[in-house]
Amino acid sequence: MEVGKLIAVIGDEDTVTGFLLAGVGHRTADGSNFLIVKQDTKLQQVEEAFQNFSVRDDVGIILINQHVANDIRHILKDYHETIPTVLEIPSKEHPYDPEQDYIMQRVNMFLGGGM
Repeated sequence: MEVGKLIAVIGDEDTVTGFLLAGVGHRTADGSNFLIVKQDTKLQQVEEAFQNFSVRDDVGIILINQHVANDIRHILKDYHETIPTVLEIPSKEHPYDPEQDYIMQRVNMFLGGGM
């Protein structure tokens, strides 16, 4: 039987908690599908979480707060896979800026607009 794919979440505590309350959390002995990023979270932890989520067969979407995505933009620029899809989302503290979102930049490019 084919099982659906998970949504992985990388973000601040409020964002991740909201998604966990909505039921997207998945934890096994091997790990989980989320990372709460706090002020003392090392950049290497965020990079490793993204890289781990991006190669997992059971992850279909990676949701990441845009302000966290900005910290690992050097990795996101080189990520070109369709699945898992990476979606940048706003947080309570940081509003969404479509000009920083790589997906929105590509959509705009395909539609012939300039940013």
